Amino acid sequence: MIEFLPNDAGQPTAGGDRVLLLHPRFQARESQEDLDEFRELATSAGLEVCAEIEAPRGVPDAATLVGKGKVQEIADAANELKIDTILVNHTLSPIQERNLEKITCRRVHDRNTLILDIFAQRARSHEGKLQVELAQLKHLSTRLVRGWTHLERQKGGIGLRGPGETQLETDRRLLGARVKTLNKRLERLTRQRRQSRRARARGSVPLVSLVGYTNAGKSTLFNRLTDGGVYAADQLFATLDPTLRRLNFSAVEGHSGAGPGAKDVVLADTVGFIRHLPHELVAAFKSTLEETRDADLLLHVVDAADPQRDERVESVASVLEEIGAGDVPQIVVNNKIDLIGRPPERQQRPDAERVWLSANSGAGLDLLLTAIREHLAGRLVDHELLLEPSEGKLRARLFSMGCVTHEESTDQGGWHLSCAIAGREYEALEREWPDHFPPDQCPESAVGAGQEASDDVAAAGREL
Repeated sequence: MIEFLPNDAGQPTAGGDRVLLLHPRFQARESQEDLDEFRELATSAGLEVCAEIEAPRGVPDAATLVGKGKVQEIADAANELKIDTILVNHTLSPIQERNLEKITCRRVHDRNTLILDIFAQRARSHEGKLQVELAQLKHLSTRLVRGWTHLERQKGGIGLRGPGETQLETDRRLLGARVKTLNKRLERLTRQRRQSRRARARGSVPLVSLVGYTNAGKSTLFNRLTDGGVYAADQLFATLDPTLRRLNFSAVEGHSGAGPGAKDVVLADTVGFIRHLPHELVAAFKSTLEETRDADLLLHVVDAADPQRDERVESVASVLEEIGAGDVPQIVVNNKIDLIGRPPERQQRPDAERVWLSANSGAGLDLLLTAIREHLAGRLVDHELLLEPSEGKLRARLFSMGCVTHEESTDQGGWHLSCAIAGREYEALEREWPDHFPPDQCPESAVGAGQEASDDVAAAGREL
């Protein structure tokens, strides 16, 4: 059955191609939500969606995915509507893609190609552009077949005549050289990122990373917390480039930042996840995703108004496991409560702590900041120490950590400090100044208490 859409249904950008969406259904669990998301991807790419065709089938056809009869139906609809491109909501093999293009006489792209195209449009930073180009080339490497048959084989001059090198072989060689160049450049950027992470670790600056399904409101929350000026819009993959900003608790409107553990942290905004995220993207964005894997805390942003939030929570959890970040502590941030009429709330549960807020209005932001501060502080170690006048460096270090709760000057010009120090930070101080921070003052229960992994967040999402 063909569903024809009105001219304004796709809301295309100027010059957008006219596309037909093909939605194969091979399992009963594949529902309308998959087609709705695919339609959003097409409109996010600036395409005009003119028609949609569903193709229920028991098993995929090896040659055409959906069978010759359905392909002919698609070809007739494409001719009638003057379609430019056919988009398939499934992964196509190279032979399936070529067969579909041959029968329909139209360009045919699968879901992975569409996502890669969106990433290419949205990448702004140098690193982001390199990562997207690498993913596109890896995806293209399996589709360099009969693209230059009209050239056949190149020939040399006198004394060099012979079969020569086919254009296909030339393309593969050039593509391989470009992939090697991109990998070297990304390796250099990866080393720079690791060096930055080591510098933050030496300074005991915690890293908090925002994760979540695409269009859940991560960039809006990031801007609200840091005034980072990141582009935010109601569309899939509005932002791709990783952005790091310092989060100053006392500078956020409506939050005093008082109390132990209120020091600054680094907040990272990462790319949004999606179901069936192409493996080429996961591999290309490896260095970016390492910011998530090496974070001290993850803020899992969930669209509380999304009827498919449970499935999307599971998708995010699956990607986190794939990149090795499944055990990083998380706080589930249920965003967009203004759309469902729910008041701000903080729920401290054994499975996963949750905060209900609206990043758009700022309601509940103070609850999230308090949760972040307390989580990073973990179980605090109360410690008192007496510093000589020559130990101003250690005093400055303690104040920069935000752990000094009381200070008195001594008659000799020194200082008597009362501190509340997180267990893992006490351990770092112990290695540098063992005379002032004896090991017996830091019980094992305090060390790393703020980094205990939460239970399965996907299961917690069902209790929303």
